Amino acid sequence: MKFSCEKALLQNAVATASRTVSQKSSIPALEGILIEAGSVLRLTGYNLETGIRTVVPADITQPGSLVLSARLFGEIVRKMPDDIVYFSADNYMVNVRCGMSEFNILGTDPEEFPELPVVDDLNSFCLEQEALRSMISQTLFAVSDNESRPVHTGSLFEVEGDQLTVVSVDGYRLALRREKIGEKKGLDAFSFVVPGSALNEAEKICSGGEKPITVIQGARHVMFDTGDTILVSRRLEGEFLAWRNAIPKNSTVKVEGDKRALLASIDRVSLIISDKLKSPLRCIFEDGMLSITTKTGIGDAADQCPIDGNGGGLEIGFNNKYLMDALKAAPADRVRLEMSSGVAPCIILPAEGEENFVYMVLPVRLKAN
Repeated sequence: MKFSCEKALLQNAVATASRTVSQKSSIPALEGILIEAGSVLRLTGYNLETGIRTVVPADITQPGSLVLSARLFGEIVRKMPDDIVYFSADNYMVNVRCGMSEFNILGTDPEEFPELPVVDDLNSFCLEQEALRSMISQTLFAVSDNESRPVHTGSLFEVEGDQLTVVSVDGYRLALRREKIGEKKGLDAFSFVVPGSALNEAEKICSGGEKPITVIQGARHVMFDTGDTILVSRRLEGEFLAWRNAIPKNSTVKVEGDKRALLASIDRVSLIISDKLKSPLRCIFEDGMLSITTKTGIGDAADQCPIDGNGGGLEIGFNNKYLMDALKAAPADRVRLEMSSGVAPCIILPAEGEENFVYMVLPVRLKAN
């Protein structure tokens, strides 16, 4: 096996494939990257749940395949000078040269590396890489980390007509994003749940390239294909929350505000809240003004933020982090907050234009003054 490749391209490919390599595994090959030189150079990392395979431009003079330690090979390539990397393998003895640097390291048998699952194309759709990346980043924060409901440790992808909806829930909040999709194959409406850990990696492979990303739903797996890189993940099975019923309709209190101003006010009041000193925010929605106060063992804080609309003096408590997460993720400058009572959820929507996002935050019970 012999090939040569530009250092920067090889380094990026190794870093991409390494994202799904097992840190510690009873199968030693899973701690490595499968390197295959054929008509193209392919690098694969796989941890039995999520796998990434990427193609890198290289000059291949002799085909072959083997597995190399992802950590060691990654460090070697990263610290090589910026030049062409020459790679050759005789049996499992690998020689890596670049500039004045040279390494001889031992690889392992590619037969020990498990096959990536084949994803049968039941349903698929295309979407701009940048659109999918923003949808994932603006909903991933609300994915549950509670393993008692495994299906909620992922995000629901729901396709209906020409629209994709991504929903994440964790029992305290809900995050929803909508976008129009491009070309579609299969059923008119279908849905599947992708693990949060896989979406974290899918977000990173969306480099914002001009080529759209294709998302393919198989019987047990899902695949994200950018052209040069594919990510394969198992799907989560189970009954996802019926989110349409969970979002309240016809709220009685509706106010609008500037997202940055609301965030700044909450951020200031949150300065006296810490992991050790937890306390909810006491929010009072009045006519044209939102008053926020909190009290912890080290003191109290208060702030006010102008709003449009009359909250009628509604008093409601929130976890400061959950409210800030939702506002930070909202892709709009002005937002509308809808509530009905001190114990009903708060809905955050765009103040103008299409409803391409919905965030829901459950309130926290406030102690009497």
